[in-house]
Amino acid sequence: MELHFEINEVTQKLPKHLHKFIVKQPYNEYTSQNQAVWRYVMRMNVDYLSRVAHKSYLTGLTKTGISVENIPHMEGMNRILKEIGWSAVSVDGFIPPNAFMEFQAYNVLVIASDMRTINHIEYTPAPDIIHEAAGHAPIISNPEYSEYLRRFGEIGSKAISSSKDYEMYEAIRLLSILKEDPNSSESEINEAQKQVEWLQDNMGELSEMAQIRNLHWWTVEYGLIGTLENPKIYGAGLLSSIGESAWCMQEAVKKKPYSIEAANISFDITKPQPQLFVTPDFAYLSLVLNEFANTMALRKGGLNGVKKLIDSKNLGTIELSTGIQISGVFTNVIQHKNNKVAYFQTLGPTALANRDKELIGHGISYHANGFGSPIGKLKGINLNIEDMSPRDLRAYGIYEGEFMTLEFESGVIVKGKAITGTRDLRGKILIISLDDCTVTYKDEILFKPEWGIYDMAIGKEVISAYSGSADVASFEDTSKVSEVKTHKIKYSESEKELYTLYEEVRTLRENKSSTEEKIIEIFKQLSTNFPNDWLLLLELYELALTNNFSIKSSILNALENLKSNKSYTKLIENGLNLH
Repeated sequence: MELHFEINEVTQKLPKHLHKFIVKQPYNEYTSQNQAVWRYVMRMNVDYLSRVAHKSYLTGLTKTGISVENIPHMEGMNRILKEIGWSAVSVDGFIPPNAFMEFQAYNVLVIASDMRTINHIEYTPAPDIIHEAAGHAPIISNPEYSEYLRRFGEIGSKAISSSKDYEMYEAIRLLSILKEDPNSSESEINEAQKQVEWLQDNMGELSEMAQIRNLHWWTVEYGLIGTLENPKIYGAGLLSSIGESAWCMQEAVKKKPYSIEAANISFDITKPQPQLFVTPDFAYLSLVLNEFANTMALRKGGLNGVKKLIDSKNLGTIELSTGIQISGVFTNVIQHKNNKVAYFQTLGPTALANRDKELIGHGISYHANGFGSPIGKLKGINLNIEDMSPRDLRAYGIYEGEFMTLEFESGVIVKGKAITGTRDLRGKILIISLDDCTVTYKDEILFKPEWGIYDMAIGKEVISAYSGSADVASFEDTSKVSEVKTHKIKYSESEKELYTLYEEVRTLRENKSSTEEKIIEIFKQLSTNFPNDWLLLLELYELALTNNFSIKSSILNALENLKSNKSYTKLIENGLNLH
């Protein structure tokens, strides 16, 4: 399969199941107006953000190789990003949260390759290359923040989703695509908006993934840093939005101290945020992240962890106290007293691992029909199976070739002939395999002899539960690529004619080949055929002013007249203030 991304020291570590989200950057599809929009936004940002953004922003632009003049090429960015241990790949809009986090865990910046239209120049509802490249990339040049981002990805990719989270992801993705496409109908957008709002009101208890996405939103996307009285911007959503970066500094937007409470405050991606959170420094972000991780099934395990995996209906992993890891779709758990797990079951392909490496002979082809095992202590025996020496095992009748009956405190009974045991490098027993085996709990039969060899996982408790597979190589497709693709905008002949004028002006500027005659000619065409295009008019004015052409006063008059349209007033004023 052809790879649409550059293999380097960072990207070569990406697991194969993430490759399917990567697309080739459609650089040739960016119109000359797209390039002008990039330049306008970046010039505004550098001018304004130099005063209100964290000090890492401007130095980071240089370090990450992002130019004000042109939309960056992914290959060029990668050559510079590798100097700070990161890389970038191009994707199609929003990707599932777990996949997004996993890329981040591998120090790979996910960049939505589309470019916002001029209609959304101040703020785009869809992720685009301005948001990703000019918003996220510069701040990762700060080592403390870079480590926070990597660690966030590492922990976030293990967060357990609810079955509704994927519905919400698809609904938001569709809405953002429709809103960014100028050819979408109002009824399509309204219907998609209603679906997002309905899901927001009916999500029920927030899943771990929903909570950690909230933390991501209020820090990585919309975070402020410093003091409540004088905060600076570091969140990519604010850094990439010339509208919101100014708006967020107003008193109307409440500034709150950042804390773990932000995990329970949801956001609406389609509207400006009513409050923002301020962290005193980047190190504090990692403290809150660690505090949240301590609440996750990843670190707490237990019955609640298994139940979260069952509710998610997705691939997940539990780790037992011995270190054995069971990865699959969990469907059932039997509860023992004191909220302990007595027995767990998966359905369908399951893999067993230790220290994130699949155990030989225990992959999904061998455990194709699911897996189940009791957990806990044996009745009347104080010593846990995992703590028994070979002599102890022999004394309690757990020995190769012996027919045995193991009764657990929970009431689960395992009867069968021990064939062999699997141990880790330290000698700790992980699995006991039995032939002619029957497993029961009260009147329920959990395993029958005719089903084959019974592999019993050894462990006194579930110490961890998390999303995804222990060994990333055990399962090929752990997440789906959305079937809803970003719309390729179809341009009219008139629009193509306008973009040709944009290209001419860009060439004149870059080659420093402007003549008054040429500027007059383009100005006439613009006035006649595209009287409402304010951005190219600004670029013409810039060239006329730089070269002191007499036509500059006529162009300025045209811009002043266009300012009467409230949609353009602030945009034109901001552009004129740069000259």
